[in-house]
Amino acid sequence: QVLLVESGGGLVQPGGSLRLSCAASGTFFSISFMRWYRQTPGKQREVVAEIHSGGSTTYADSVKGRFTISRENAKNSVYLQMNSLKPEDTAVYFCNAQARLTTESTWDNYWGEGTQVTVSS
Repeated sequence: QVLLVESGGGLVQPGGSLRLSCAASGTFFSISFMRWYRQTPGKQREVVAEIHSGGSTTYADSVKGRFTISRENAKNSVYLQMNSLKPEDTAVYFCNAQARLTTESTWDNYWGEGTQVTVSS
């Protein structure tokens, strides 16, 4: 199994910055994509950014130019640097990893429990 643990959430004023971290642990063969999602009450979980093990990245239009995703493959970790935060960025942020447990396993999705980000003055 793959255990994902997020950290770094909190309360920040508009225009401020936060850095989220997510570390994967457990017994697995490899991780392909790592993603950050966010969710607000009553809305569907939406992908914020993703990064492939090779380094390619994709961002939601709403965060382009403000958020940066990065990862350290050796540490099985992914990060989300969030700058110029807006009140509409307030949400629970979830870490997601696409991993396979063995060379013969299928790719499955694993989720962290989420970390709250609140942008408010």
